[in-house]
Amino acid sequence: MSEIETKPVIADAFPAHPEEMRAEFDLRVGRHVTLQGRARITPAGVICTGISLALVGFALGYLARSLPRRRP
Repeated sequence: MSEIETKPVIADAFPAHPEEMRAEFDLRVGRHVTLQGRARITPAGVICTGISLALVGFALGYLARSLPRRRP
């Protein structure tokens, strides 16, 4: 049998998704505080995030509605 060479998978070695959306920000608060952030997401990620947030919202609404009401 022949041996198959395996190479380590490095995420940076693969090209970015062609429809990938990127965002970067730099926020400076005063003289000593600096915040930097980066985000990347694909359209499928946007859809999955929306579905997840909708399901969490429905679950919280169901729980809030099932709480016993206080009567005066």
